[in-house]
Amino acid sequence: MRSAGKLFALLLLAFPALALAGPGGFRIASPDFAQNALMPARLTCDGENRSPRLEIGGVPGGAKSLLLVVEDPDAPGGIFTHWLVWNIPAGTTKVAGGAAPAGAVQGTNDFGKVGYSGPCPPSGVHRYFFRLMALDIGVNLPAGASRNDVLNAVRGHVVGRAELMGKYGR
Repeated sequence: MRSAGKLFALLLLAFPALALAGPGGFRIASPDFAQNALMPARLTCDGENRSPRLEIGGVPGGAKSLLLVVEDPDAPGGIFTHWLVWNIPAGTTKVAGGAAPAGAVQGTNDFGKVGYSGPCPPSGVHRYFFRLMALDIGVNLPAGASRNDVLNAVRGHVVGRAELMGKYGR
C-alpha cells in the first residue's frame, strides 16, 4: 500500500495550487519559519527535535476535523513521514510547539515512533511539507496507526487542503 501513499504525495506535488490554498483561504503557517525557507535546527534531530508552532486559518465550513501529515519527499528511500496527527479540532487556530493539539491523535512516523520526529537528512537540503487537510469526518483509528491507514480512512472526505514547506540541510 505504500504506492498509494506515494501517488497521493505526487498528486499534491504535481498540483501545488490545490495544496496551497482551498476555499476561503484555508492556510497553514509557522512563526518558526517562512514558506520555502530554512527551518531552525532546534526543530530537527540536530536540536530539540520539537515540532514547530503552527497557525491555521480559513478552515472550510463543514470541516469536522483536521489532519496534518509532515513528509520529506527527498529522502533516499522515497517519501518519509515525520508526523501524522488527526482529529485535530476544526476550530484549532494555533498549535503549540513541541505538542500535538488537545484531543488530537498521533500516528506512527517512519522512524517507528508515535508523534513528531524532526528533519534529519542524511545529506543535502531536503524539503519538509506540512500538509493540512480539512475533513468532513472524524477519523476512527487508534493512536499509532500508519500513514496509509489514515490516508485510506479519509479518502473522499477531504474538503480543503493547505500546505507549508520548510527546508533543512546538515
